[in-house]
Amino acid sequence: MTKFRLFAAIIFLVISGTINNHRLLAQEPKSNPVLDEKVRKFLSDRSGRWYDMNIPARDGQLLYDLIIKGNYKSALEIGTSTGHSGIWMAWALSKTGGKLITIEIDPDRHREALQNFREAGLSDYIDARLGDAHELVKQLKGPFDFVFSDADKYWYKNYFIDIDPKLKVGGCYTTHNVYERGGYGGQGDYLEYVRSLKNYESTLVQGMLISYKRAER
Repeated sequence: MTKFRLFAAIIFLVISGTINNHRLLAQEPKSNPVLDEKVRKFLSDRSGRWYDMNIPARDGQLLYDLIIKGNYKSALEIGTSTGHSGIWMAWALSKTGGKLITIEIDPDRHREALQNFREAGLSDYIDARLGDAHELVKQLKGPFDFVFSDADKYWYKNYFIDIDPKLKVGGCYTTHNVYERGGYGGQGDYLEYVRSLKNYESTLVQGMLISYKRAER
């Protein structure tokens, strides 16, 4: 190889590496130390005080990690409660450049969730809606790339069927309180149904059914 060709090859590799590094950096979560500190303090101050059908912190961390790993941006939560899960998801979405739509039917829980979102500094990343998810989910246009279902368990299958056409290929549909054995409110039928879908890949992790949409059908 001539010196010119060797030099050209080296320049090409350097440029290619630089481009790839820029691509990798572009995919990294956004950093906002001030917001991070505010959310951490809020969660720490409220630790052990999340009642009224909220998820435990370990499940919140799981949702956060899934959103960051998948770089998801358009998320839906069915069942806000007073906002614990929404805070974890919105925190992750603040780093991916996304936003969360969350639905709650109870006015008091909805009101408390709004206050919690404000105190955590995450209101800009959340569209909190008050209403019956049985109807609102049907009306949503989507598309979504991440869903967390944690409302009435007997309606899990119906929520999934309504959202499936609006979930992007590569998207993740998570469902809370699903177990291999036992459960209540039709969860067994729901688990069997989702596992029967050839275009979804599902895994159970600590009572969370994590289902990735691998193809449209």
